Amino acid sequence: MKALIQRVSEASVIVNGSRVAEIASGILLFVGIEKGDSLRDIEYLVTKVERLRIFEDDHGKMNRSVKDIAGSVLVVSQFTLTSDCRKGSRPSFDTAEEPGRARELYDAFVRMMGKSGLQVTTGQFGAYMKVDLVNDGPVTFLIDSRRARSTGTGQRLPEETTAAHP
Repeated sequence: MKALIQRVSEASVIVNGSRVAEIASGILLFVGIEKGDSLRDIEYLVTKVERLRIFEDDHGKMNRSVKDIAGSVLVVSQFTLTSDCRKGSRPSFDTAEEPGRARELYDAFVRMMGKSGLQVTTGQFGAYMKVDLVNDGPVTFLIDSRRARSTGTGQRLPEETTAAHP
């Protein structure tokens, strides 16, 4: 599971000309779900997002989390994060989870993120969305739950061969 995290001063999602979600200061979180992702990937990313210290403290250091600043999180599904652009000119989406299963995992991710105590709002899964944002910094991070398993750094995830159904 991949997450693109952007620190924003504001962000919103528009679907069919209607604003379906908006936040002030916080995190715009794009989530890409890959085949084989499971509850463990969700748990890892939720924990990482809620604890990531990417907001400045009184000394100008990135030392506060989104919780610390009472910020919001806008979660947007984005299967294009799963793309492989190494060959040719057209991205491959072979590793993207099929839409039904991806929706299950996305919904589980949003529920778990909400249970963390954060104010969470979402785009519309599977819809064509226009996302407006003011990236604060700019500050942007890419987190891949699978790299946590393979690098030996940070919070480790158990190896899994089958996806658990949340």
